[in-house]
Amino acid sequence: MLAAVRTVQDLVAGIEPVDELEADHRRHVFDWLESTDDVFRRVKPAEPDKHLVSYVVPVDGDGDVLLVDHINAGLWLPPGGHVEPGEHPHDTAVREVAEELGLTAVPDESPLFLTVTRTVGIDSGHTDVSLWFVLRCDRDQPLTPDIGEFRRVRWWSPDEVDVALCDPHFPRFVRKLRR
Repeated sequence: MLAAVRTVQDLVAGIEPVDELEADHRRHVFDWLESTDDVFRRVKPAEPDKHLVSYVVPVDGDGDVLLVDHINAGLWLPPGGHVEPGEHPHDTAVREVAEELGLTAVPDESPLFLTVTRTVGIDSGHTDVSLWFVLRCDRDQPLTPDIGEFRRVRWWSPDEVDVALCDPHFPRFVRKLRR
């Protein structure tokens, strides 16, 4: 078994499911990891069909979250992206927050949340296995959003997020974050 697969197994093992769906996703990911030696996207947009993603959810001192209006997905999402071959998922989180928001910041070491999602939007039809990292930050910190990927960037109170416009798992993430 490759080191990358073992690394992901260890990260997933450290995630305590918030509900039965996350427990199902966790079992699914363990089964997937037993059946593959490659967790990375090799060819854009979707080869192999299932691959690893790191989300980064910036959270301020009041518990508000930063989401981006993602052009390809057509949804409000946390910043994040595909884990590059040989890259640790936490390093992906650090890289993505720098590339997409212009922030030099370090998210929590371990992911808080796990999802397995069939994608939507322009590049729809593949499956993202997503590790959700939390980035505690100051909302007044200047941002330099990637205008090639996002229409807008906005801080939201978790109660005001329109769930119809965001990742379908986001309300569950918020519930877990508040525990």
